[in-house]
Order: sequence, then structure tokens, then C-alpha cells
Amino acid sequence: MKDEITAKLFALRDEKYGEFQAKLIPTVDAKSIIGVRTPELRKYAKELAGDARVSEFLSDLPHQYFDENQLHAFILSGMKDYERCMAELCHFLPFVDNWATCDQMSPKVFKKHRPELLEYIKKWLESEHTYTVRFAVGMLMEHFLDEDFDPAYPEMAARIRSEEYYINMMTAWYFATALAKQYEAVLPYLTERRLDKWTHNKTIQKAVESYRITDEQKAFLRKQKI
Repeated sequence: MKDEITAKLFALRDEKYGEFQAKLIPTVDAKSIIGVRTPELRKYAKELAGDARVSEFLSDLPHQYFDENQLHAFILSGMKDYERCMAELCHFLPFVDNWATCDQMSPKVFKKHRPELLEYIKKWLESEHTYTVRFAVGMLMEHFLDEDFDPAYPEMAARIRSEEYYINMMTAWYFATALAKQYEAVLPYLTERRLDKWTHNKTIQKAVESYRITDEQKAFLRKQKI
């Protein structure tokens, strides 16, 4: 099935788009980018979801092409069986090598299984793999800043100490979003300097760029920059 999928991806190729993507994803070898647009990948992922042979593709890791990783992420995102989705995700995460595949992978089924998801997030945060940690923080941001919010969750993110740009950027994104949704609960992480300097300042930068933060809040946050 792999050859069939690869041939399909090349048939959907947009070379100019591939060149554009290569500039945005520097951690990926430009030669591995076919150049398939995201809507086409999502559409193809839905087609493959009903193919009994798709397990062959999912188990054939690592993939050769960036677009195959993207397709893999979209297939997982559409899975309706939580147990199968989580098993496949845990198998795939160590092979994720870029922010795009990491951030665009968002299984819809997780919305109905947040307590179970949280236990995996705790494990992923302890990983030594950059994009597993980034994915964990992304899931905290997506699923645990609204009705399921608990003050213990931002503490989990605040404990992260890393030299990896793609982890720290996601952590800053998390806290900026948390300020928009849980301002009073999250503000002490900045006023009490609980984050490393880079993440602290990047959080403020992203927060003041947000339309969900009030002008008064933005003025206060600017004063907290280190």
C-alpha cells in the first residue's frame, strides 16, 4: 500500500507550495517535501480511513516523505476508536520530526476521553523527544483550558525546562492562551517569575498580540517583561 499512497501524493503535488513549506519547516529536509496542500491531505486521509489496508501504512515507520507524516497525522486525527487511536499515536510520536505534523495532529476522539488523555500527557511531558513534549503541551492547551481547567495543569507546563526552541515556543503559546482563558489563575506565573526568562518574555509578546486580552491587561503584562 505504501507505493500506492506515495504515487497518489506525487499526483497531488504542487511544487511551488512545497518550496514554500520548506522555508517554514527548517527541521525537515526540503527533498522530503512533496508539496501536497493540506486540504488535499485531509481529504485523502478520510478516503484511507475506510481502507482495511491503512494499518500497513501506519506501521511502516519511519516514513520517507514529510507529506506521508502529515497524512499519517490526519488519519489519526479522524479515528473514532479511542484505544486504537492512542495506540497508533504512541507508536507514531517518536517519529514526528517537525512542528507542523505535531501541531496539526489533533484526534477528535480525545474530547470524549480527557481523563485518560491527561494521564498520557503527564507521561509525554517527561519525554526526551522534542515533539512528544510539544504535543503534550499542545494537548494541555487544547483540552484543559476551558471547562476542564485545573490550576494544577499550568504548573505541569511551568515545570518544563528545555533548550529546545520548539518546546519553549509551544510553552509560551500555552501560557499566552491560558492568560486569555484563565487570566487570574495564570497571571502569577508571570508576576512571580515562575517561567524561564525566554518563555516568560515570549508569553508576554504573544499575549499582547492577542485580541482576547484586554488593553488594560496588555498594559500590565508589558510591565512584567524581564
